[in-house]
Amino acid sequence: MRRHLSLRSGNPALNKNSFKNFTDTSISNQMTIDGTVNKTMLSLIVLFISAYYSWNSFSQSFIVIGSIGGLIAALITIFKKHLAMYTVPVYAVFKGLMLGSLSYIFESSYPGIVNQAIFLTFGIMGALLFAYKTKIINPTENFKLGIFAATGGIALIYLINFIMSFWGGGISVMSPNNSSMFSIGFSFFVIIIASLNLVLDFDFIEEAAEARVPKYMEWYAAFGLLITLIWLYIEILRLLAKLQNRRN
Repeated sequence: MRRHLSLRSGNPALNKNSFKNFTDTSISNQMTIDGTVNKTMLSLIVLFISAYYSWNSFSQSFIVIGSIGGLIAALITIFKKHLAMYTVPVYAVFKGLMLGSLSYIFESSYPGIVNQAIFLTFGIMGALLFAYKTKIINPTENFKLGIFAATGGIALIYLINFIMSFWGGGISVMSPNNSSMFSIGFSFFVIIIASLNLVLDFDFIEEAAEARVPKYMEWYAAFGLLITLIWLYIEILRLLAKLQNRRN
């Protein structure tokens, strides 16, 4: 067995303690890669249905409701992993509400941007999954340490920006309206780090299956992937908006 989980992940849901303290379970009740793929697909379908609804019934309140509801569902999932089969679909519904309305706002200002962002998000995911399975990218300890540190730094910037927003301010590079080269470069960097977090997610999921953790962890692993994909999609939207602003 490879020592995936002895190392780090930038994903708050899939860290080195996520799959610890499990006793061996029967073969029929063990997590599998195929099971995780199926749960991820189901979660994405739920998210897309919810997003489609909020897109067609646009309301900015959906962004607030989705953000708060998604945070609550995420916290319950992280601390009560055995409930993941119930909380992850709820998380997908709330995040879908948020993403649908957020995407509508971007699409209204930048026609065509949402389809581009969706294509790029899943294109990046597919490319990195191929690179991981073919060992083109090998998540070594130094690789994981670097992604962990970079993700932590980005999270700190997000936190500062969130706090500043209470006083009507914010960090300028976070704004989609800032089309400076530095701001665009920052978005490229964040997208690279978010993308590489997918590699760490794949690695943790593979290790979890090898460790024969309970089957409900398939839902939890799907939850971890959702977090990274949602982050990646939002950052791609922000970058595309900046690029369009720069061309105009």
